[in-house]
Amino acid sequence: MNLSRRDFLKATGLSGVGLALASLGLDVAPVKAAAQTYKLSGGREFTSVCHFCGCGCGTLGYVKEGKLINLEGAPDHPVNRGGLCPKGLGYGHIPNSAERPKSPMYRAPGSDRWVEISWEEAIDRAARALKKARDEHWVGQDEANGYKFMSNRTDAIAFIGGSQVNNEECYQLIKMARALGVVYIDNQTRVCHATTPPALNAAFGRGAMTGSWYNLKHAKMIWIEGSNMAECHPMAMKNVMEARDNGAIVVHVDVRYTRTSRVADHFFQLRPGTDIVFLGAIINYIIQNKKYDADYLRRNTNAFCLLRDDYEFDAGIFSGYDEKTRTYNKETWGYQVDANGKPMKASSMAAKNTVMDRLAEHFQRYTFEKAAAITGMPEADIKKAAELFSTITPTVMMYALGMTQHTVGVENLRCFTIIQLLMGNIGVSGGGIDAMRGQPNVQSSTDYGIMFQYYPAYLSYPTHTDDTLAKWTHHNGTFRAKFLKNLLKAWFGDAATAANDYMFNALPIRNGTHNDSMYVMFEKAMEGKVKTIYVCGQNPQMTNANLTIVNKGLKGIDTLIVQDVFVNETAAFWERPGDNPADINTEVIFLPAGSYLERCGTMTNSMRMIQWRMKGPDLVNDSRPDYWICDKLWKRIVELYKDSTDPKDNVIKMMTWNYGDPEDGQTYVENVMKECNGYDLKDGHLLRGIREIRDDGTTMAGMWIFTGVYGDGVHMARRRGQEDEGGMGIYPNFAWVWPDNIHMLYNRASCDENGKPVRPGQKLVWWDEKKGMWDGYDVPDVGDRTQGPNTPGGQKPFRMNGEGIARLFAAEYSDVENGETRDHSYVPVDGPLPEFYEPVESPTKNMMNEGQRTQFNPCVIYPRVPELQKIGTPDEYPYVLCTSSLTEHWCSGTITRNIPYLNELVKEPFVEISDKLAAKLGVRGGDRVRVSTTRASIEVKAMVTKRARPLMVNGKETHMIWLPYNWGFKGLSTGPSGNYLTIDALDPNVQEQEFKACLANVERI
Repeated sequence: MNLSRRDFLKATGLSGVGLALASLGLDVAPVKAAAQTYKLSGGREFTSVCHFCGCGCGTLGYVKEGKLINLEGAPDHPVNRGGLCPKGLGYGHIPNSAERPKSPMYRAPGSDRWVEISWEEAIDRAARALKKARDEHWVGQDEANGYKFMSNRTDAIAFIGGSQVNNEECYQLIKMARALGVVYIDNQTRVCHATTPPALNAAFGRGAMTGSWYNLKHAKMIWIEGSNMAECHPMAMKNVMEARDNGAIVVHVDVRYTRTSRVADHFFQLRPGTDIVFLGAIINYIIQNKKYDADYLRRNTNAFCLLRDDYEFDAGIFSGYDEKTRTYNKETWGYQVDANGKPMKASSMAAKNTVMDRLAEHFQRYTFEKAAAITGMPEADIKKAAELFSTITPTVMMYALGMTQHTVGVENLRCFTIIQLLMGNIGVSGGGIDAMRGQPNVQSSTDYGIMFQYYPAYLSYPTHTDDTLAKWTHHNGTFRAKFLKNLLKAWFGDAATAANDYMFNALPIRNGTHNDSMYVMFEKAMEGKVKTIYVCGQNPQMTNANLTIVNKGLKGIDTLIVQDVFVNETAAFWERPGDNPADINTEVIFLPAGSYLERCGTMTNSMRMIQWRMKGPDLVNDSRPDYWICDKLWKRIVELYKDSTDPKDNVIKMMTWNYGDPEDGQTYVENVMKECNGYDLKDGHLLRGIREIRDDGTTMAGMWIFTGVYGDGVHMARRRGQEDEGGMGIYPNFAWVWPDNIHMLYNRASCDENGKPVRPGQKLVWWDEKKGMWDGYDVPDVGDRTQGPNTPGGQKPFRMNGEGIARLFAAEYSDVENGETRDHSYVPVDGPLPEFYEPVESPTKNMMNEGQRTQFNPCVIYPRVPELQKIGTPDEYPYVLCTSSLTEHWCSGTITRNIPYLNELVKEPFVEISDKLAAKLGVRGGDRVRVSTTRASIEVKAMVTKRARPLMVNGKETHMIWLPYNWGFKGLSTGPSGNYLTIDALDPNVQEQEFKACLANVERI
């Protein structure tokens, strides 16, 4: 049978493997009959959530005699409606894979082999390694900038992971890490969407996707930038195509023509790393031509607020810059305030020093001509893009790693927030900014604070500048202190009281003079300061940039603990081709974890929807659920410390861990989620919503943004209701969305001052005079539903900002009530407005304006390790390298390269080059080429296409090459990893690397 790849993918997106084969022309009737037979004769049905991207697609499986016999898309699921991408369908192979480890394993220092060990030995070894590193390298008192403080931490342990495990397991991991005194904590979001929370937070007050996949059908235009959505988020693309069928215009902006471009109405190609100047030109066009929604700006934003007279911007630098430290003092970025400390407003947006005045002044330099020269996009195309955006509304903007993985990643996304606020597209049906997360639970691993800079639920983690609860409250506000107290009550129970600041100082305090990200932890491992690294569901030996540093770091530690479904490149780093295991003295403990189908728990997708995963087939071999492993490890650590009299160990004894026996999986997991939801300690009921949280120690909630998911004992994440009153794509009774089941964040902004919908045909919420409360098809995003539109509380459409309104300009601002900080608005470290800078490695000079004082982001510190972080130059490396992923393979390939049929679809890595560059180099499709950067070189086959045409950049023809990064030396399909080539220069806000733009050379072999 002749079968094209497109036909195969189309077929395998239908349902289970059997029915997919039927659709390819096999005997349909017997296949369907068999499906009915096995579903009806002894097969147990279960529902779950797909393992791969952040769409959160529902899966439907069938188990017989403990074995998985079918896996398909869940037909009642509003995200995917029965569909699955090739990866989601292919996961059905994993529970029956012969490649799964048989038992826990140990690799001794210098050894060239694994030895199978018992779970008891594995847990004991891991616990003792963590204890040894902690005890021998404890930091009690520390000093920062001359200030001495009690740190109560260890720099010898690092924790990595969380985006592959369930919510309850994320909670276990972060409790365990913080109780041990760990500050080197990170997860996959560092390398994918770390820039999303601060960028969206700076504008709106929250850092998450603002809408839902199934509200997309109400958009009039869908603007996809920095994402190959059709390949990387296929089921989300399904919702885009529904909108297109309803008449929506689809626009795709990217660095090469892809399958997403193919289905778009308009495609605009630009040079990697130049989104700010492109979007800046659109902002300038909207402002200069008064295309903005003036009424929306007046009601919902700080456009009318007056800025300080001493705020300045000159030649690429904002006021307050310290060239020596490469940091800003943000004081001059504030408002003019009245006697009560509130921002002063002008009567007109056009008045001098208003936010709108400064915005217009800043972006007037971003002309179509300048943008064309820098991006390589024709001037006519930029004008066309600006005209489209300024005339069609509502528009939803959707993005992924093409926007985030830059040294200006936060400011890239700030451009989105400014454009959408100007056009009135936030908080309205069919509008929003949708962050397309790339891992199944990377949203929640971020939510749970598996990052050095956060507690769970986006509470700032303390450094030496706020080393007491009083200082922390002064900097962050009483509003957020309430939630921190509830977290500490959940973690320490009765031991946490007002008298001891709720045990605030029992947990580690960071030294804020440096960051503790995943990149720094491997650099410190090379120095011998990090001794033990615990990795759960992540593969940094594949997914970090500049992998040479990761490999050297792993070789420099004493113990590596890896918890995963397969032995991946991180666990087996000592097997890397070309290395001699005898020279590597790191002991490795491997803990085999169950797959997602083999355990229960909840997951959170990109749109903040928390869903329940039922347990399906039996565990394979001697693998264990992650929650079981975490439980046994923590309890063994506690046992090892039970006789200690050292005060530093009290925190381990006092940390609550009352979830029961992990052998009773569902009860155990639900007990963890109940703690996340929170209790009223007066009467014991599970809190019904955030409104019930108090700050006096009489409530506790481990994850305040999740409060309500288990309200009154009802497990909302298990719901599968199909109701959608009003047809707005809300589905309020399907699972549960944080916070408070609000699907469209900031929906108060869709109403006028009187609480009436501005667009009645697209109404989401409204003030109901008869009921005396806010009501709607969605849960109203207001602090108190009884506070009407004529009250202060009813006039805060962006209530999570200190100002209560959205921020076009990210001003330095603290809202003060009764002499205390009530809330503080987040400000990016590299500027209150986006400004274009070149990537650290660039083929051209920064030509944004004459006299530009900096080539790349002035807050970026690079190199950090000069001998391993040389900056390439265009004379030696003339082409721009961009990396990303494929439909068939995903992230590090730990799962997908162990699925045979996916390996058949795409067998090996390759580099994609344009036909024009191929002709220049004498390369034909299939030829082997060497791709090199200043960091490394690899050899792969060339794929020659017309998809990434060369661009004229500042008068010079510039070529881009593209490389998938999904291969390594483990799994059924192996190949060189592209991340040995990529640059580890980091965004200064959150330390996310610049995967999407570095310099490279290509040579025919």
